[in-house]
Amino acid sequence: MVAWGWVPRRGHLELLVDPARPDLVGTVLDWFASVATVPKLTVTVTDTQKYVITALEEHGYAPTEGKSYFSYQTRELADLPEPLLPNGFTARPSTEADLDRRLAVHHAAWSNSTFTEAHYRDVMAAWPYRTDLDWIIETPDGDFAANCLIWLDDHNRVGLLEPVGTDPRFRRQGLGRAVCLAAMHALRAAGADRAVVYPTFGHGHPGAIPLYEDLGFRPYARSITYTATAG
Repeated sequence: MVAWGWVPRRGHLELLVDPARPDLVGTVLDWFASVATVPKLTVTVTDTQKYVITALEEHGYAPTEGKSYFSYQTRELADLPEPLLPNGFTARPSTEADLDRRLAVHHAAWSNSTFTEAHYRDVMAAWPYRTDLDWIIETPDGDFAANCLIWLDDHNRVGLLEPVGTDPRFRRQGLGRAVCLAAMHALRAAGADRAVVYPTFGHGHPGAIPLYEDLGFRPYARSITYTATAG
């Protein structure tokens, strides 16, 4: 596969094109224009994808300033510190038997989530999900206080942290940092050299970026949305 396009919602395109075949970006954009059902078209790319940006501008797209963007960040795994936990708290991978509590901490961290047990079972059944990279922090009372799921790309030896969250009842105790470190140690043991994460920056606050900076992540790209009018 050298090019891929997907329209997850009306008027918005997600695409990936092999950098060795930049000519195919135009092919994907032409296909997008042919199937779009709304006049306003949007495509989000990173500022490092110069060959994609060139094709977008040639097809009449222009960058738009949004209220937020994704900050693409990375860190090497060679020098990971050990996670530090409050007394009685435990970091471990979750299992299928933990599904109810795993879902509960996800909903606590992301109050607007519509994720159901069926959805999470679909996630667990999907490649490349691995239970040894789906980490939680368990409280002395048996609740789950924080979680970090990592997706391993074993070909490139890199893992993506997505999602990471902490129950509001347990925030400001270092649990988000601890669960990420525990999961990244497991990621290194699985053969990866590097971790990446894509937090949102904007809406008047830095979001999770201070957490990832404290963990040693450094930005290497950011997202930009390009817009055009169909026809």
